[in-house]
Amino acid sequence: MFTPVPQEILDGLTDVAMPKIEPAPDAEETLEIDGHRIPVVVAGAAIVGSGAAGLRAAVEAQRRGVDVVILSQSAWGGTSACSGSDKQTLHTANTADQGDDFKDMARAIRAGGAMDEDTAYIEAVGSTRAMASLQYLGLPLPQDPLGGTLRYQTDHDEVGRATSCGPRTSRLMVKVLAEEALRLRIPFHDRTTAVEILRDDAERVSGLLAMRNREQGEANPYGLIYFKVPTIVLAAGGPGELYRDSVFPNGCFGSLGLALEAGVELVNLTESQFGIGTRREGFPWNLSGTYVQAMPHIYSVDADGKEHHFLADYYRTTQEMASNIFRKGYQWPFHASRMLDFGSSLVDLGIFRECALGRRVFMDFNRNPLQVPGDEPFSTDRLDDDVATYLGTAGATQELPIDRLSHMNPLAIELYRRYKIDVATEPLEFAVNNQHMNGGISVDTWGQSSVPGIYAVGEAAGTHGVTRPGGSALNAGQVFGTRAAEHMAKRPAQAPQGDGKALVGAALARMDALFRADSPFSVDALQSEIQARMSDDAGPFCFADRVSAALSEARALTDALRAQGLAKPRGNQLSRAMQWRQMALASEAVLTALDHFIARGGGSRGARAICDPEGSAVPNTRIGAVEAFRFRAETPEFTDEQILVRYDGTGMAVSTRKNRSFDEGAKTFFERDWPAWLTGAIYDTEDA
Repeated sequence: MFTPVPQEILDGLTDVAMPKIEPAPDAEETLEIDGHRIPVVVAGAAIVGSGAAGLRAAVEAQRRGVDVVILSQSAWGGTSACSGSDKQTLHTANTADQGDDFKDMARAIRAGGAMDEDTAYIEAVGSTRAMASLQYLGLPLPQDPLGGTLRYQTDHDEVGRATSCGPRTSRLMVKVLAEEALRLRIPFHDRTTAVEILRDDAERVSGLLAMRNREQGEANPYGLIYFKVPTIVLAAGGPGELYRDSVFPNGCFGSLGLALEAGVELVNLTESQFGIGTRREGFPWNLSGTYVQAMPHIYSVDADGKEHHFLADYYRTTQEMASNIFRKGYQWPFHASRMLDFGSSLVDLGIFRECALGRRVFMDFNRNPLQVPGDEPFSTDRLDDDVATYLGTAGATQELPIDRLSHMNPLAIELYRRYKIDVATEPLEFAVNNQHMNGGISVDTWGQSSVPGIYAVGEAAGTHGVTRPGGSALNAGQVFGTRAAEHMAKRPAQAPQGDGKALVGAALARMDALFRADSPFSVDALQSEIQARMSDDAGPFCFADRVSAALSEARALTDALRAQGLAKPRGNQLSRAMQWRQMALASEAVLTALDHFIARGGGSRGARAICDPEGSAVPNTRIGAVEAFRFRAETPEFTDEQILVRYDGTGMAVSTRKNRSFDEGAKTFFERDWPAWLTGAIYDTEDA
């Protein structure tokens, strides 16, 4: 029986107020360096990022006696707090129906390849603890009358392990974790941007330099703060600013460039996710789930205002077209293989090509999909079996898409209304955008990077492989945030020696050399060049020759920045300038990995189609093959390895390694294995 949901409940799940942050205490120390006076904050660990993963690491570390501080460029301004979809997903072991098997779940998580088997198992077995602790903190995950968590199927998920609090699931996660961090009195350094990791002569972590505008003055022109810490957790999310066509909130730089400069190894940079969503110029949001399961009419408008019913050129029947629009709900990310056999990613291809023609693409919830020429009109009585079964079970067989959407998920409508967009009365403009970096910083089974003392959790960590079930990234951040905290508490790094004056002084000299009055490179020019190159040449459709040329251009840019520096911007843009210089490095690293993969014969997998005139696969449509997008089929042997990239100060070094394995037949034995837990031997690892 359908139960109407009162408006105040919808409002509470859509308008999620975040807690107020108390100002961080003033620094108790100051460094005097050649006329500069730089405040010093001493702590046991610095967490860079205030999203769900970073807050989990901070809370768990503080509980275990680690003296933690949190740095945030903009608290509650990142992807965890600001991004989502129709019913944003948390992917955990299924506690409803017949229960779940952690080994089965691990196989599903790593199914796309290029993922460590032990990592997948860790995420699976840790998911129940992560979910239970979030519920304990107050996360309102839905339950049935017997206490089982309500579930549904999401992308790359054949079982139905997904659950949701609605479109603001990750924001609600941030809220309950932030409230816990405030209860634990963890200092928040808001409006504070990490710009350089400092390491001593023995390559040990000696701290972190950050910029904060309010610190700027005659004695501190860069607005620097020195966080004197032996341990750093990078949890600043993914590099959303890499792409012009992006569904990330504005200002999401991540920390890949910061990590590269510190000599940290990155992995799987070839792997991202792209999919349909509203553009970041307005309200960036993923259009998965019920937005497309309602089957709105999708069309484009050219410069003369003429509408084009373009998807009718791609599918053979109205039923096939409508059913594949529906399937974008749980096959949301673009996937090259789904362009074949009239699959759901033909929708992405069609939208991409329309945008390339300069047309604007819309979905209209007040019109059903128009009929394919020569076929019958749309009807909910003529849908593929899987689609008809889902809609019938949901009771969503209403006449119009807006009524089907309102029935299945009224929150999806309310969310856009909060941003002055009423999908009940006006079409919604959207495009294919970059949405998630599946690669990132290479970490071991405790979240530690290749540099001892530097951890990475959340989207900053490259743990996701080629594909991942929707929502498993939110779970991974919680699981590895906890594991990183456990490790740093049991294996604390040695506190930095000395006052740091020499290291900070050297960093100051590097900044003085970077910002030059005669440099031709402005922040705006850097942004335009990097984003255009990545969106045009390293998006969902990659052409081998263009990737190689794009890498040459990216190398030329980083070489020029080393030689000619950056034009010094206004004082309040200094940290952004540092981030764009690091983004140039991140761009070169991604293109290095992608070019390496393509040159070795790598095929289309996950988020990208490797387009090649000699490719064995070609998308077919109702009106013929799309030869311009002929692509290489996936090369299975490459799924057993991962591509590593490291910056050596002048260029990128590339290598590969085999995925770490997991012995599914291995058995634990209580009396034998308990001592390793008691003594802390389980925290010793060779896999950093």
